[in-house]
Amino acid sequence: MRFLLFLLLGVSAAQACAQAPKPDTSRLEVTVNRVDVDGQHMYELDASGVVAAPLPRVWRILTNYERMTEFVPDLESCKVLSRTGNEVMIEQFGVARLLFMSRPIHLIVRATEQPMSAIDIALVSGDMKHYEARWELIPIPETGGTKVVYKGRMMPNFYVPSLFGSKMIRIDVEHMMRAVLLRLDRREDRQPTVNSILMQPPTVPAPAPAR
Repeated sequence: MRFLLFLLLGVSAAQACAQAPKPDTSRLEVTVNRVDVDGQHMYELDASGVVAAPLPRVWRILTNYERMTEFVPDLESCKVLSRTGNEVMIEQFGVARLLFMSRPIHLIVRATEQPMSAIDIALVSGDMKHYEARWELIPIPETGGTKVVYKGRMMPNFYVPSLFGSKMIRIDVEHMMRAVLLRLDRREDRQPTVNSILMQPPTVPAPAPAR
């Protein structure tokens, strides 16, 4: 299910956690509510968290769609089909896990980018009855970090138990958000790499003053 809930956004989630310092997960908030639309059950999703990473880095990572498989749980493939202006067509393959069952998922979505601000996601075709989402990025001037907000509405095209559905989806949203926040705050992204150090020109000492 985590693949369904992210849809955009490998190193596995466990590997990412092992390599990364934990962001401020005490400020991670997640809610899921089931609503009825035309006699069918739809889930409304809201989640937010804070990372120390600055806004430009967060934007760069979240819009590098073809590398999302490196940290998004259950996302197996993410391919950019086309880009026209600020609209990106993306094809995805993943796995939806529900209790002891799993099923392959194929989706094509359209991402509409509002640079350094938001990403709106709309379902074009695939294994969902309805999906729409919005990622909002809010800079935090006091710390230099970023607040990451996710809002969405989804209607699976397969059976979700009404008694436990909201709770199960909430757990998956929380897992997904934690994986995303950990990736955004991964330490090696904020330190010079060995390659970048090797690529730097050597420092030439200034000549000694003539006596």
